[in-house]
Amino acid sequence: MSTDARRRVAALRAEIARHDYRYYVLDDPQIPDAEYDRLMAELKALESAHPELITPDSPTQRVAGAPSAAFGEVVHAVPMLSLENGFTDEDVVAFDRRARERLGVTEPLWYWAEPKLDGLAMTAIFRDGSFVQAATRGDGVRGEDVTANLRAIRAFPLRLRGNAPRLLEVRGEVFMPIEGFERINREALARGEKTFVNPRNAAAGSLRQLDPAVTASRPLRVYCYGLGALEGWVPPPLQSEVLGALKAWGLPICPHAERVHGVAGCIDYYRAMAERRARLTYQIDGVVFKVERLEYQSRLGFIARAPRWALARKFPAEEALTRVEAIEWQVGRTGAVTPVARLTPKFVGGVTVSNVTLHNFDEVRRKDVRVGDTVVIRRAGDVIPELVRVLPERRPQGALPVQRPERCPVCGSEVLKPEGEAVARCTGGFSCAAQRQEAIRHFASRLAMDIEGLGEKLVAQLVEGGAVRSPADLYTLSVEQLQTLERMGKKSAENLRRAIERSKHTTLPRLLYALGIREVGEATALALARHFGELEPLIEAACSHPERVEEVADVGPVVAAHLHAFFSAPAHRELIGALRASGVTWEPFAPSTAELPLKGQTFVLTGTLPSMTREQAQAALGALGAKVSGSVSRKTRYVIAGADPGSKLEKAKALGIPVLDEAGLRQLLAAHPRR
Repeated sequence: MSTDARRRVAALRAEIARHDYRYYVLDDPQIPDAEYDRLMAELKALESAHPELITPDSPTQRVAGAPSAAFGEVVHAVPMLSLENGFTDEDVVAFDRRARERLGVTEPLWYWAEPKLDGLAMTAIFRDGSFVQAATRGDGVRGEDVTANLRAIRAFPLRLRGNAPRLLEVRGEVFMPIEGFERINREALARGEKTFVNPRNAAAGSLRQLDPAVTASRPLRVYCYGLGALEGWVPPPLQSEVLGALKAWGLPICPHAERVHGVAGCIDYYRAMAERRARLTYQIDGVVFKVERLEYQSRLGFIARAPRWALARKFPAEEALTRVEAIEWQVGRTGAVTPVARLTPKFVGGVTVSNVTLHNFDEVRRKDVRVGDTVVIRRAGDVIPELVRVLPERRPQGALPVQRPERCPVCGSEVLKPEGEAVARCTGGFSCAAQRQEAIRHFASRLAMDIEGLGEKLVAQLVEGGAVRSPADLYTLSVEQLQTLERMGKKSAENLRRAIERSKHTTLPRLLYALGIREVGEATALALARHFGELEPLIEAACSHPERVEEVADVGPVVAAHLHAFFSAPAHRELIGALRASGVTWEPFAPSTAELPLKGQTFVLTGTLPSMTREQAQAALGALGAKVSGSVSRKTRYVIAGADPGSKLEKAKALGIPVLDEAGLRQLLAAHPRR
């Protein structure tokens, strides 16, 4: 191999990378496509003649290897959160007011405003400047490994420019430009193939191809908008400066994002983008506002699965006319009998809508919806189909008002509407197959007992076949019984049986959430577990001293009444006994009848601990009343650092915050044993 060949290969790669940067990042191409193709052809020829020069980050290696049979799972080091939605100017005003009140500032805030791309969220990891992994958002905690597919998108760099961090995880959106979407649909029609419904579906379908070569053939683009995990770099103080750094490293950034000042700036930006929306080369469904200063973002923190420092202001939903063909009644896991309007299918907002929920009988009566009515439907927030209003002038003669059912449409039990409530409920409980099926599906769900592989269709078969009549019956199922289910071979049955067995060892918050008590979600279940520590004290208080239950944060008379009704029912007490008898156990919490020793203290975990998982450390600290945060601030009490701690450790040192290793954490926990 000659030195000249090595030098020419290096020069070609550098030149192609430079042109990729000018085309995809700066939107300022310097050469025609034919010249770019000539450079690429020369590089391919040289690498073919000298295969020892081929490297993974060469622009010729975007599609390499055989198609995958399935996507692997990636656990996000930093969760990919969703955003709170707003639909009116008042929502933006309220968001700004809450942010300033929490921060204790009176002057207008600066915001980073950007279009809300209608594509597929992804995260990509670079180590020492080289692209190594990509994943979809998934459920926010776990996503699908799409490394080979993102590598195939020419708009995304395989190597960063300049002095990149040791570890950089960047979040962004994969989307398909409108022109590219229209082109691939024209080509599909010419071949007699099925077309994509909209650019978002096209982007999602293209990124999730098992064969990266198919992804490479699609006109996909990527815009980056934020950070995940970091090592070897302390971000600048402003969101705009972070994105400027990403752009300097060669990552594509949305060209229509900008800084805006205060509520007025946010509203002006929203209106300007709404006016420009039809002329953009890509599809958007709203705009996103983020508090510009990263320190403020850290102080504002998160609520549930969304940051307090960001808001997605959605564009008005698309509307259409259709006809009500029928009104049916569905029964949920808590017995709620919900009216659903079956519609003449109508294409709205990129999807075909054939039914909408009417929520409750009061809503049916308020809107006076009748079979045969012509109605206006829309996709609220471009997601949930909604019946907006009835056009009574088009009502056919003889259309009668809808009557609330007196008997459950599934089990025939009496339907009652409690005083003061809008929802009518079936009184059948677990004797009602619909409630039983939904309750068991909820019991097995990821945030409850987390029985992997037990999905909706399998639950339906088990309930309809009579094998499962309560959640406790799941633990009596044998591999032989599971094998009788549709599309369930021996290996799948064995895997499901192992998943059921693993779920026996859980935590008290998960158990409380899994039981499906009305209005007891994840947060309330955790608060109850922290307050009472074990199940028996909670049951005793709920049944005999409801005022004690109301002492729990965020638990009022309504939730206390639901807890009383649930734990007073003999069937539910029998269910808990049956779960115990099946071997289901849960870890107790330290009850907070006394002041928890770490209450009010904030901890940050970073890096990998030698013998404790992040979840174990977080649970141990939480049991003592501590709050575990994802970011370091002046309010942080301790940073717990393991191997490869990253920028959080550097920031802690800069702020003078005490740092503990695992031994120090264990010593701290031992000094405050759980009672």
